[in-house]
Amino acid sequence: MQQITILGSTGSIGVSTLDVIGRHPDRYRVFALTAHHRVAELAVQCEHFEPQVAVVGTAQAAETLVRVLAEKGIKTEVAYGEAALCAAASAPACDVVMAAIVGAAGLAPTLAAAKTGKKILLANKEALVMSGRLFMDAVGKSGATLLPIDSEHNAIFQCLPASYSRVPAGHGVAKILLTASGGPFLKRAVETLENVTPEEAVAHPNWVMGRKISVDSATMMNKGLEVIEAHWLFGAAASEIEVVIHPQSVIHSMVSYVDGSVLAQLGNPDMRTPIAHALAYPERIASGVSAMDLAQIGQLIFERPDFGRFPCLKLAYDALLAGGSAPAILNAANEVAVQAFLDRKIGFRAIDRVIAQVMETVAHGEVTDINSLLEQDGRAREAAHSLIS
Repeated sequence: MQQITILGSTGSIGVSTLDVIGRHPDRYRVFALTAHHRVAELAVQCEHFEPQVAVVGTAQAAETLVRVLAEKGIKTEVAYGEAALCAAASAPACDVVMAAIVGAAGLAPTLAAAKTGKKILLANKEALVMSGRLFMDAVGKSGATLLPIDSEHNAIFQCLPASYSRVPAGHGVAKILLTASGGPFLKRAVETLENVTPEEAVAHPNWVMGRKISVDSATMMNKGLEVIEAHWLFGAAASEIEVVIHPQSVIHSMVSYVDGSVLAQLGNPDMRTPIAHALAYPERIASGVSAMDLAQIGQLIFERPDFGRFPCLKLAYDALLAGGSAPAILNAANEVAVQAFLDRKIGFRAIDRVIAQVMETVAHGEVTDINSLLEQDGRAREAAHSLIS
């Protein structure tokens, strides 16, 4: 019986994880659930799964959750704040950590899980984008198991040899091919993108995701962050990672080998598939996802991304090539710009302009520890807020 902590249990990944866990009560038990402010949803989850610990973002949210759980007769311990998140992720009773907190807020608890040797199901790509070397060093030092949850990286993981050691050339890997749906604006006239509304940007054609990641998909910054994540997960250089637009979202990613072979992982667009794969790895368990009907799909389309339409993708490649804190600065500026867009403070095409300006004006440095990383993250956020205001 594996004890699982879910960081970000009320988000789409957290909900899907609980769905898979609920199908296998003989294999998994929930140790801790965390949410920032969705107290009502978290209380319902606690009632159903009875975790030992529940963590929220603030003292006020904790007081509310304590009251609600007491009324239901649930004895789950309630805590709040970053230290409590880290404690839930690193507790000796916890075996597996689903890292699904969106953005930089998920970095500290995910790093805590890595340092204590947990089996980490990584859905928070920012942990690698911001602190790739620090995070991978922590995983290596502690002996933690790192399994990717992003559908693309999970697909790549499945297409690589079981003995893969983050050295592409040593395993005959020529290139990693990251597929991208292209989002809701793949065929929309570029000159009209200035008028995109938040409602249009979050309406992804294939996937059900949170608002921030949906906007990232519309700008293709999400794919850019995945390029950086793939670099750290698989030891591939920027030149060895290629993005291919595939609107059907049926092939989740591919690996091209030096002998001319290309291996692909296919499946219906449902995050329960990679979640179930990582939970049970190296076994396979039912995820609740229906089997794919290739005849019904009929046709698979591929095209190269246009950096003019998707400048955020180019900015991400630039940040990876620059190295050091450049990816962290990119991520910080993007988080601020996307939130400003969702709050209707800036237009859709201003997102990439804000990021580009922050990348030009904030000096890049080396990432030697978590404090230096957070300092540069803070400077990037301050610069982005100044541009927006």
